[in-house]
Amino acid sequence: WYQRRVREAVVSTQSTGSSGINAEYGGWLWTAVFGKTLSTVMSVVLKRMSSSFTRAVELLPASLNWIDNDFYTGTGPALEAINKATGKVVMSSATATAADVEVAVKSSAEAFRSFRKIPAAERGNLLLKAASLLEERAEDFAHLETLDTGKPFYESVMDVGTAVDAFRLIGGIVQCYHGSHFDMGGSFAYTTREPIGTVGAIGPWNYPLQTACWKLAPALACGNTVVYKCSEYTPLSTVALADLLKEVGFPAGVFNIVAGAGSVGAAITEHPGVHKISFTGSVPTGKKIMRGCSDDLKKVTLELGGKSPLIIFDDFNLRNAVSVAMLANFFSQGAVCSNGTRVFVQRSIIKEFTDQLVERTQKLRVGNPMEDGVKVGATICKMQYDKILAYLETARKEGAEILCGGGPVTPDDPELAGGLYIAPTVIGGCTDDMTVVKEEIFGPVLCVLPFDTEDEVIERANATEFGLAGAVCTDNLSRAYRVVSQIEAGSCNINTFNNFPAQIPFGGFKHSGFGRELGEECLSYYSQTKSVFVETGDPWCPFD
Repeated sequence: WYQRRVREAVVSTQSTGSSGINAEYGGWLWTAVFGKTLSTVMSVVLKRMSSSFTRAVELLPASLNWIDNDFYTGTGPALEAINKATGKVVMSSATATAADVEVAVKSSAEAFRSFRKIPAAERGNLLLKAASLLEERAEDFAHLETLDTGKPFYESVMDVGTAVDAFRLIGGIVQCYHGSHFDMGGSFAYTTREPIGTVGAIGPWNYPLQTACWKLAPALACGNTVVYKCSEYTPLSTVALADLLKEVGFPAGVFNIVAGAGSVGAAITEHPGVHKISFTGSVPTGKKIMRGCSDDLKKVTLELGGKSPLIIFDDFNLRNAVSVAMLANFFSQGAVCSNGTRVFVQRSIIKEFTDQLVERTQKLRVGNPMEDGVKVGATICKMQYDKILAYLETARKEGAEILCGGGPVTPDDPELAGGLYIAPTVIGGCTDDMTVVKEEIFGPVLCVLPFDTEDEVIERANATEFGLAGAVCTDNLSRAYRVVSQIEAGSCNINTFNNFPAQIPFGGFKHSGFGRELGEECLSYYSQTKSVFVETGDPWCPFD
């Protein structure tokens, strides 16, 4: 899937150059896990990379708000967009207030009246056009995404690919999405799927473009309109997406964006003209949103945090086991909600596993996310940076052993002095009651825990309030099926991690939320069922 996605996303970006893919992390990730073909394709991406952010700055929008298919000047305080690699301000834009949210919701309500009447096939075709145009402009969107998130450029290219996938899949299947027919012996009944209305969507800072597309695709496909709030830390690519949707023909008001902090999200959540909320973020914020939606009984989809287990049995290839553990922890500077941060390793192989993991982790290059060979970029903000370092200090105090990493990194390039960088970290000597094992850190931190038996590790893996993801690595397929069926999580892998193609639903159990993104199933969360009974004869009536 990744081979196809990245190949399609970058096929138009080929040019000359000398840079190649690094043998560590990038090299083993693509070659050992996905095959040599993708390694070659990623080299094409890296050949176009430059340490300069010039192109991203050229793409900066006129405003971070978008209403009625145009940039909109908010009435709130200024929000500064920061280049995470350098810490420098690249633009400033007024944010929205509750009054601006009112304008956006009114616009979406007006657009909904006509947009809902457009046939599903036409709405699907608009999404397909958007997918193709986004794919053509993958490099530009990746430049913006790397500037905004601090993640390595090759990761941003992949993120654009997953966004394209969502548009393309949903744009296709909605054209065949239908209700049911019931034969009642002469009379009959049927059901239809109808749009909900205006959807309020609130995105996170770690995957801004991808998450926006995961929410927009089913919402628009089903005939809803959307008022969107992206994270105040990563607002750039979503506004660029809005401009692209206008270009392919989505009507004014169908997709509006209001920028700002939590107060803007609260105004959307509590607005009576918003009929559904889709939120991706932390558990505490998710609970606040549910409370805010309770007064007018809004429909809610929540994709929240995780502390996912990765279970590695001793019959699994050791190098692949280390590869999977790194896949499960080091994308996006570790800021991935589904990450397998609790790595349970069968005791008989834990020393050799840990030695190889530490050796490979120490080779990961931290620095300018636009440079070839960099695998770990900049942390999103000072608050998150301090939080991660505080967790590492707590780990030390509670008796864990920092096997590698464990602190800040200062890149050699003076241009990066204002960025916030943390070394990818492996922690050993962990027990299940340690803070770093129980709580979501959202940074490049991996905890290794030994286990002895299958029953034991299943019980320990499930001893958490979270239930977003999980994985098991073993060459014994019977055991793989047996164990994964007992993991209390909504999105699981066998012999890999964080592989969630657009065709399958993604979401969590327990405090990790409810509802699903992606797959055909996601359409059911952005539509509602209407049942109709048709009497073809005289109606039965006992009141003559």
